[in-house]
Amino acid sequence: MSKPELPRVKHRHFTLDGFRYQIYATQVEDRDYDTLYQAWRTTVANGERTQVLLKPVAVSGDGEQRGRYWEEVQLALHLEHPHIAKVHGITVAPDRATYVVTESMPGLYLATALDFSLLVGRRVSPAFAAHVASLVADALDHAHMQADKQGTPLHIIHRGVGPMRIRVGFDGRVKLVNFGSAYSELRDRLKTPPGILRGDAAYAAPELWRAVMDSSGPVGDSLIARKVDGRADVFSLGLTLLETLWALYALDPVDIPEDVQKPRVARKVTTEQHVWTDPGVLADRALRFDVAQLKDRLDQLPKGLGEIVRRALQPDPSERLTAAQMRDGLREYLAKLQSPFDDKAAGAELSGIYGAAKSARRLLGSPIERTALSDLDDEEG
Repeated sequence: MSKPELPRVKHRHFTLDGFRYQIYATQVEDRDYDTLYQAWRTTVANGERTQVLLKPVAVSGDGEQRGRYWEEVQLALHLEHPHIAKVHGITVAPDRATYVVTESMPGLYLATALDFSLLVGRRVSPAFAAHVASLVADALDHAHMQADKQGTPLHIIHRGVGPMRIRVGFDGRVKLVNFGSAYSELRDRLKTPPGILRGDAAYAAPELWRAVMDSSGPVGDSLIARKVDGRADVFSLGLTLLETLWALYALDPVDIPEDVQKPRVARKVTTEQHVWTDPGVLADRALRFDVAQLKDRLDQLPKGLGEIVRRALQPDPSERLTAAQMRDGLREYLAKLQSPFDDKAAGAELSGIYGAAKSARRLLGSPIERTALSDLDDEEG
């Protein structure tokens, strides 16, 4: 096992607002995802110590990025839910480095679990995939139904649902993380500039791409509420569920007709975060996606599960499941299993994959989740 990678920050120890922070490892540092540091947070008054994650805030010259992260914290006040990672607030180091502070849970990101299972010759069970997706769908339903104090719907859309935003604990708990790219109608929220896609482009629903391409002028994503709702997140979760079941990314060319693979989007689209290919290619694949192309694969899934995936991936959002409907369908599938599959079973399956990955460390290279195979997992989770 390797030692955890120490973060390249000026102050790894600092105290603010009654808490003492000790940053001890880089959990994620990849150009496609937000950087995350693992840290201890100790309450000065009583010495109580808990693990947290610190997400560095990249502050632009006009302070826009800082405003976006404050918005993430404000949005978190509406998102108290057992399957949504808790945001504690924002902290600032002596050099003015700013961090969003969130809860930390021992376990793996779903992306890491899928990578590990593939590299050690395993595949997660359909029950595991359904269990994780059902809990994420429950979290999304909670977010989608939120309103402000006056009862006005906030129209929250996560926009970043994907395997690196789903955390699975070794005890089987599941958390949807990082609402930093979310759309909402919070008062005084910052608007995304026109023509830019926020969130995870690889899992973005077709209507999100259309909204980005149709946006123009200074209003930016204020148009999204008229064209996009929470079912965009259901599409993203459907792609994630399919990837979990197959160990394949559903929009890869192997499952897409050749004439759809060439970029044909007339208007240039850009993404806020780096993506592994031309955003136009991803936009084309999403806009031309037809779940009927996947019929043979869906027919191979356990009875009932393939139909849930098919309905979650309808290109027309009016024909797509809501998050609540997807959750209920997955719960019904799980209830019909001969052996109950609960948090304990999910934790045991994840721990088995993790144990096999540790034994085959030399085959795994460097996963995006850098702490996944370091000594701190044995000592601190």
